[in-house]
Amino acid sequence: MPPVPEQLRALDAARWRIAIGLTAAMTAIYVGFILLIAYAKPLLATRIAPGLSLGILLGVLVILAAWLLILVYVRWANRHYDTALADLRRQSVR
Repeated sequence: MPPVPEQLRALDAARWRIAIGLTAAMTAIYVGFILLIAYAKPLLATRIAPGLSLGILLGVLVILAAWLLILVYVRWANRHYDTALADLRRQSVR
C-alpha cells in the first residue's frame, strides 16, 4: 500500500474535526431538549399562542437545528473538502 500524502492526512483530520463538532452540537441540542422534557414539563407546557406550547416550538427548533447543521456540513464539504480532494487526485495523477 502506498504511503498516504500529508495533505490527505490533514484533509481527513479537518473532516473529522468538522464532523465531531457538528455531532457534538446536535447531541447537546437533543440532550438538552430531552432533559427539558424530563425535568421541566411545566415550563414546556407554557402557552405561547393558542395551540402552541413552548415544548412544541422547541421540538420544531430541534428539527430545524438538525437541518441547519446538515446544511453547514454539506456546504463545507462542497466548498472545501471536495475541492481539496479533487486537487489531491489531480496531483497524484501527474
